Amino acid sequence: MSSQSLALSLFVHITATAIWIGGLLITMLLVWPAVQRTVKKEPTLYRLLSQLRKRFYPISNLALVALIATGLFQMTASSQYDGFLNFDNTWSKVMLVKHIVIGLMAIAGLILQYAVTPELERTSLLLELGKGSEGTDSKWQVLRRRETILTWVNGLLGLSVLAFSAWLSALSKL
Repeated sequence: MSSQSLALSLFVHITATAIWIGGLLITMLLVWPAVQRTVKKEPTLYRLLSQLRKRFYPISNLALVALIATGLFQMTASSQYDGFLNFDNTWSKVMLVKHIVIGLMAIAGLILQYAVTPELERTSLLLELGKGSEGTDSKWQVLRRRETILTWVNGLLGLSVLAFSAWLSALSKL
């Protein structure tokens, strides 16, 4: 692999990592707490959270695709890589664990995007329009809690992916 190809791949990979994991962390640590303190339970809250989701999901999904493509490219180019399903060295074992964690992140993200979020959007719309039944508000609370938990799980898993990446980088230097 040429140094230009590797440099481009690393640039895209690092940028996608910053977008995906950085977006999760900013959402968890800054946006949600500030929004909930400021807007409380007004229809504006529902609209704002919905708009944030609609903007973040496509960007984060694109970043995930870029991470997978560039990550596989870089992995196969590594001198530490001994082949598919070959775990004879520490680097390969750490890479396997990293990929398992990424898989868990993808599963949590899919549950969030295709199970929790659509129901949360419907419930939010009912509340925003004032058409919810007696239990709609409590249903929204449960769904928001699930969204928050899954986002925190993804954020913490994302940080562990960064830790595994650092470990892999250190192993490559030895």
